Amino acid sequence: MQAFTYHAPRTVAEAVDLLASAGGKSVLLAGGTDILVQLRENLQHADHVIDIKQIEELSKLERTSEGGLYLGAAVTCSQVLESPLADKFTALRDAAQIIGGWQIQSRATIGGNLCNSSPAADSIPALMALGAEVEFATPSGKQTCPASEFCIGPGKNVMNGQGLLLSMTLPSLGETSGSAYERFIPRYEMDIAVASAGSYVELAEDGTIAKARIALGAVGPKAILAEDVAASLTGKSPSDDVIEEVAREAAKLATPINDMRGTIEFRQQLAYVLVKRTLHTALRRAAGQVVATHPR
Repeated sequence: MQAFTYHAPRTVAEAVDLLASAGGKSVLLAGGTDILVQLRENLQHADHVIDIKQIEELSKLERTSEGGLYLGAAVTCSQVLESPLADKFTALRDAAQIIGGWQIQSRATIGGNLCNSSPAADSIPALMALGAEVEFATPSGKQTCPASEFCIGPGKNVMNGQGLLLSMTLPSLGETSGSAYERFIPRYEMDIAVASAGSYVELAEDGTIAKARIALGAVGPKAILAEDVAASLTGKSPSDDVIEEVAREAAKLATPINDMRGTIEFRQQLAYVLVKRTLHTALRRAAGQVVATHPR
């Protein structure tokens, strides 16, 4: 592994100052499940490694005053899976339980998965489906943006290497709401999504759909929020025909590539199947049913 200077700041201000003074030659370390591998394999180079795990506020997992969920940037997958506070936010739990095995989950952070900004990242479609808001700090101050606008391309996000992710805040969920995330991988030895989808559905008192969000992963240069397609569900009574139509419309937004994991046509078909599955699961959960998704 290349030589670097290790820093362990105790405050956000100290971490941001270190980032600014390093002149773009630094990396942030939270769980380290990706960055340490990249440094060891010379896939990334850094003169400074800034460990943010000592910044207490970044490890907080708590309910907001409005009933939403606040996740500090260094909250691990295990924290999400073990905390009853996250029980209602099922799409996020679906994603957290398939980010590596339990050893990885004890180290890997939701914030790190987001900041890697991989089109195939598991947490991102789940966060988008749940309407997450992202906050990050830069030398010029704190900024916020929807999770759907955070990533701008493969491995790239709005912080452009000059910011520190602070938190992800999920809004409160309706009493009759449900969410789900699923992915498809070609085999268990390749733990990267060929395609994925996250869905959120909230039901009105009369049983019609009051609100919906759909996000697609691994079928474009970044995760895709199918905003207009999801909005078309509003006011409709859930049915197989309605879900079928929406899933096919959402899949049309997919712009995948051919690679060793799958063809364009295969990924487009997967996008349709996964949107359909997650919408059905979200609806069953909204109706109070306990539904476990397949670990793939």
